[in-house]
Amino acid sequence: MPEVEIHGQAGELPAYLSLPGDSSRPWPGVVVVHDVFGMSKDLRNQCDWLAQEGFITIAPNLFSRRPKPICVVSAFKQLSAGKGELFDDIEATRAWLERDDRCSGRIGVIGFCMGGSFALLLAPSGNYGVSSVNYGRLPPDAESYLKGSCPVVGSYGARDRSLRGAAGRLAAALDVNGVANDIKEYPLAGHGFLNDHQSSFIKVLGPFMGFGYHSDSAQDAKARIVGFFNSHLRELPTSSP
Repeated sequence: MPEVEIHGQAGELPAYLSLPGDSSRPWPGVVVVHDVFGMSKDLRNQCDWLAQEGFITIAPNLFSRRPKPICVVSAFKQLSAGKGELFDDIEATRAWLERDDRCSGRIGVIGFCMGGSFALLLAPSGNYGVSSVNYGRLPPDAESYLKGSCPVVGSYGARDRSLRGAAGRLAAALDVNGVANDIKEYPLAGHGFLNDHQSSFIKVLGPFMGFGYHSDSAQDAKARIVGFFNSHLRELPTSSP
């Protein structure tokens, strides 16, 4: 699938584009926000998976302008501030997708780890029809912050030591605001359980440190995400007069 260039406020931004194989365009769109590993093979696989399910997907390389360690530190500072260059880059990506005539204009966002935090902070922006938050951190004022949010599907691992109780807190914050949601915590999964990175370090030490890919949990989460996206991004059929 092609690499494309998006014009962001800070300059050109490379992105990975994946298209559905069927001809039933226009397709609903999904912006995919990567984890701290950046533009990885796993990220491209996530885009391709969603494209196979009938969504035009695009993932901006948010770490393309500077060395990765600097980008990671900057990303978490921007998440704390709720604004910054990466938010602008993600918005430029969404706008690029909205202008593409292959897209229906109904757009969701999905993120993993760091990207899941971005996806959650973008949920109340009014720019997305749905947000998929995968082991993303919650803002300190989640209940007030998520007022007016788009529908959210969230997935967390019970063995994730860094986000204990996050799934329950997120569900409560969304429920009190009347936001449609599907939040689930997987008892056998840890952090990053949807991301099948091939690093030997992750595969060997991950299970002992509470993170790493967990196939059964990942497959269930993917089915929930696709079902939720289908419910909220596809146009409802209009009845005949």
